[in-house]
Amino acid sequence: MGHTTRLAPSPTGALHLGNARTFLINWLCARQSGWKVTLRVDDLDGPRTKPGADQAAIDDLQWLGIDWDSGPTRQSTRTSVYAAAVEMLLRDGFAYYCNCTRKEVESAASAPHADDGAAVYPGTCRGLYRTRADAIAASGRVPAVRFAVRDGRFDFTDNFAGPRSFQLARQLGDFVIQKSDGTAAYQLAVVVDDAEAGVTQVIRGDDLIESTPRQILLYRALNLAQQIPAYTHLPLIVGEDGKRLAKRHGDTRLGEYRKRGVPAERVLALLAKWCGVRSAGKDLESASMQKLLADFRLDRVPRAPITFTRHDDAFLRGYRS
Repeated sequence: MGHTTRLAPSPTGALHLGNARTFLINWLCARQSGWKVTLRVDDLDGPRTKPGADQAAIDDLQWLGIDWDSGPTRQSTRTSVYAAAVEMLLRDGFAYYCNCTRKEVESAASAPHADDGAAVYPGTCRGLYRTRADAIAASGRVPAVRFAVRDGRFDFTDNFAGPRSFQLARQLGDFVIQKSDGTAAYQLAVVVDDAEAGVTQVIRGDDLIESTPRQILLYRALNLAQQIPAYTHLPLIVGEDGKRLAKRHGDTRLGEYRKRGVPAERVLALLAKWCGVRSAGKDLESASMQKLLADFRLDRVPRAPITFTRHDDAFLRGYRS
């Protein structure tokens, strides 16, 4: 059976250098191994979606030389598919209605916090409401839907990060699969989409590693256990303060470098260094996709977060055509 991976930009902001490095490694692994590549726009987060950001991300990927075999598809067109999955989970007893507010979850004395800083839901509403109408009648609020996580240890092996273990109730807790406005939550949507697209390889930043047990649990509950993909989580690109690359570290958008006349080959040279690709032990001044395809090896990718420095920015911005 052939393999498929996906590129899934989110139009909540512009593609920056950190995003580009993850997408590049995904693409290199795919093209070296003969996997199919599908493009999906993860645009369910309506309030945070920036107009035109989806097409800008597509343009930036193409500018770098990243292509795909199918797509783009958009999550915003698939609401009925997600709703059917939620109804199945409710019917089969894997999910329940929850009318707790975010503030109530945060203030619950029994709610610890996960490694990613999110409050772990203490299960307040589990088993309370038989129907949506019951939940509304009890609080006057339209409920969300949560997946019921059984207690116990969960183990999986990541293709890059290695063996991982989670205590489900303590570290993850019952998580939202449908928001109160009816929109599917990230965890559910990506599982439904990846399964339908036949995705067998997921490569993404390790800030999402805690999503993996949640998503595997959903695959199993949706009778999709045979379609659980292999996961590869990569260390992030961070700023000099050690935090994930963001606006506070300056303008690292690909679109900004493009506007300044920086050629794609120059950006690829920096990304190549971050991917562990060097030329005779030295950093490249420019790089081509052909060279990266020839020289890239996943086992040479640095194992620790990579710091974007002022020197890196100067390297890119110092170029003038």
